[in-house]
Parts: sequence; C-alpha cells; structure tokens
Amino acid sequence: PEVKICGVTRVEDAVLAVELGATLLGLNFWPRSPRYLETSRAREIADAVRGRVPLVGVFVDASRAEVEAVDGAVGLDLLQFHGDEDPAFVAGFGRRAIRVFRLDGPPDPESFAPYPGVWGFLFDVRHPAYGGTGVPWDYATLGSLGTERPYLVAGGIGPDTARRALADSGALGIDVCSGVESAPGIKDRDRLERLFSEVFR
Repeated sequence: PEVKICGVTRVEDAVLAVELGATLLGLNFWPRSPRYLETSRAREIADAVRGRVPLVGVFVDASRAEVEAVDGAVGLDLLQFHGDEDPAFVAGFGRRAIRVFRLDGPPDPESFAPYPGVWGFLFDVRHPAYGGTGVPWDYATLGSLGTERPYLVAGGIGPDTARRALADSGALGIDVCSGVESAPGIKDRDRLERLFSEVFR
C-alpha cells in the first residue's frame, strides 16, 4: 500500500519516514496550519529526500500564482488541494493533482466526475482544521466507491488503526499525520516504527 506521511516539518523526520518505507511525503503550505512550512525550510526537507520519495505540497485555497511559486522554489512532485478549489483550477495541474474530499457522510460519486485527469483522490473527515485532526471515522463508507482513480484515506490513522483503515476503505493507501506525532509537526520515532511494522506485516 501507499503510505503518505504528511505534515513533515523536520529533515530528520523526513529521512526516517523514507527509511521506514514511506511512499509519499506531505509538506504543508497552508499558513494557518501548525505544520506550515516556509519555502526555504520546505526546500531543505525536500532536498534531503529528493529522488527517494514523491513530495506532495498541501494547499488550501491558494492562488495559482502562490502554488506555482512554492512549486518552483521547492520542487514538488504532486500538488494536494484541500480547500474549496474549483474543478477547473485543480484540473489545470493535470496528473500532478490530488483532490481532497472532506466528508461528513458517504461520498457522492458524481463529485468525482469533474476530475478525470488527476493523480487521485484523498478522503478525510470534514473538520475546520483541514487535516491533521486525528479524528477517526467510518472508513467503510468508501468500500463501494465508484471511481477508477486511486484514492487514499486520512483521518485518525495511526499504528492501531492503519490496517483497519486500509481494509475497510478499499483505498490504495493511507495518509497519516497526527497519528505518528508527539506534537504538531514533530514525528515520533516509536509511532512511525509501529505504523510501518503494522502496515507491512
């Protein structure tokens, strides 16, 4: 499965996550997040693991110019849109885009139709904090999802819930943030090790 470790703020956490088996790393560029990164810091993290894992930039209602500026400065592989960006905006980034759907019930397959060319989708629980909330939900509501695009599942996932989230959701992988932290943006070695041993056992 894909394992995306999101909200990375330290070089050592990025390196450890990749060594343990992370297949995607998320860097947060939403200024109101406790895991927000200035581009210079993000570039340091990116350069430490570049070529070993795809780097995902997380944006919430940023302008195209803002996204392109960060992308150019950091060198991102994928762009994750977590806000109310319209389909045309997201589609403009083509195969590099991940569209996030924040759910408070079963997803509506009609909502996927405007995104035929994206890399895939990410399903999270609806919450004002736009991710990293640690709030679990009924992952099984995704089990009969009518989409041909790959998708990840997020929300309340950590060492003790990772296997259930994968099994119940039918997802290609999981997106993990607060479930492997000791504090916002500070990844915990023990929790990371437990997560990967659970997922890959």
